Amino acid sequence: MPAPYQVGYHVVFLLVFSFSRMVLSDDVHASIKNRLGNGENLSIHCQSKDDDLGQQDIADGSEFGWDFSVNAWGTTLFYCDMEWENARRSHFDAYSFSRDHTRCETQCSWLISKEGMYGMNGQTGFWEFMYDWPN
Repeated sequence: MPAPYQVGYHVVFLLVFSFSRMVLSDDVHASIKNRLGNGENLSIHCQSKDDDLGQQDIADGSEFGWDFSVNAWGTTLFYCDMEWENARRSHFDAYSFSRDHTRCETQCSWLISKEGMYGMNGQTGFWEFMYDWPN
């Protein structure tokens, strides 16, 4: 028969784990909008440790999006490589739990333009300039 503290430890662990799964397993919709202008297509390849979303070509004025669940450990990360005509390949994190769990709780939207990248702040409802393109 296990000692009482061992049983208590397991019960507490299960309760904490179950609660964290309820809190962190929310579905998130991520999207990337092409606003490069002049009919330029955006080529993008996004993935996580577990999911490869494949190469996507996003027409000017269109967007690409996907849904996922945040893991219980708070380590969910989707990263993307992108390029377009006359531009260097760029890499960015489309969703990083440590950065985005409050900024874009259930909707994580990005806008790609010639001057840089904007992220929608779900708390304020405003697009925020996030990244400038390297020269």
